[in-house]
Amino acid sequence: MTTRGWEHFEHGADIGVRGFGPTLEASFEEAATALATVVADPAAVRPLTSVAIACEAPALDILLVDFLNAIIYEMATSGLLFAAFHVTIDGTRLRAEAKGEPFDAGRHEAAVEVKGATMTALKVERLADGRWCAQCVVDV
Repeated sequence: MTTRGWEHFEHGADIGVRGFGPTLEASFEEAATALATVVADPAAVRPLTSVAIACEAPALDILLVDFLNAIIYEMATSGLLFAAFHVTIDGTRLRAEAKGEPFDAGRHEAAVEVKGATMTALKVERLADGRWCAQCVVDV
């Protein structure tokens, strides 16, 4: 199965991010892409800068929240926008590379600022069709 993708889902004043993929790693990559699109259009972001991200958590769902919050932290402290992600997961230990570039008001149309990934609607699971789903709500 190779079907992968991302989507947003409604949740009050906040935004749900959901990633699907044939592997656990792909679902996390797609959830990160869904997060990135809340902030800016990834098609306008060049993968010029690479940032390493490492997380460890007691469970996969908590790992997703930690990973997304690490991305949010990098965006906030480094002024970066991201367009591409590569994730490897070993148990409940994650290593990732996020690629993007600094925000440029002349090239990027910023949408909203994400404050943090939450435990609301948090789920990391294997679906009946064999794909993985990774989702949570982000506070905007």
